Amino acid sequence: MLFMTEVLFKGMKAAALAAFVFVFCSVAMPQGTAKRPAPAQTAIKVTQVDEVAFRKLLAPAGKPLLINFWATWCDPCREEFPELVELDKEYKGKISFITISLDDPADISTTVPKFLSSMKAEMPAYLLKTADESAVISSISKSWSGGMPFTALYNAKGELSYFREGKVVMATMREELNKLVAPSATAQP
Repeated sequence: MLFMTEVLFKGMKAAALAAFVFVFCSVAMPQGTAKRPAPAQTAIKVTQVDEVAFRKLLAPAGKPLLINFWATWCDPCREEFPELVELDKEYKGKISFITISLDDPADISTTVPKFLSSMKAEMPAYLLKTADESAVISSISKSWSGGMPFTALYNAKGELSYFREGKVVMATMREELNKLVAPSATAQP
């Protein structure tokens, strides 16, 4: 009987040791199903434009164009940006959507792309450098009084169909976008 107790005790010690080694190895060694760190997001490219280059961005491209003027120093701009990113995902391929930053040109490779990366923004990003930003934005809408953010929507022909000074009301923006991307009710097969 003493022999059986010794064998049983040694067996339990061996099992405990095996369990310890198994747990240690499971924790210390990466497994095939373990999550790997996500690859670093590539830096977002922000292109500087002047008034002439900005005008070229407005050229009709066969689908609606949504432009959002914003800046990292503008709290309402920062607040609405996550919704704009969602809007971009929702209408991807149906519209062109660009953002125009009014930040200092010195921030083109620091503050602006850092903010856009944190928002996971995918729309083309530009930074407007001109002597008179107000004149450029006023050329879109004479009603603009200097408030930010400022959003403008053009139809596929390049005609201004909607604009908003201040944060966009997303339900209204979707209504306006749907008017432009919905198939024409008058189209006959």
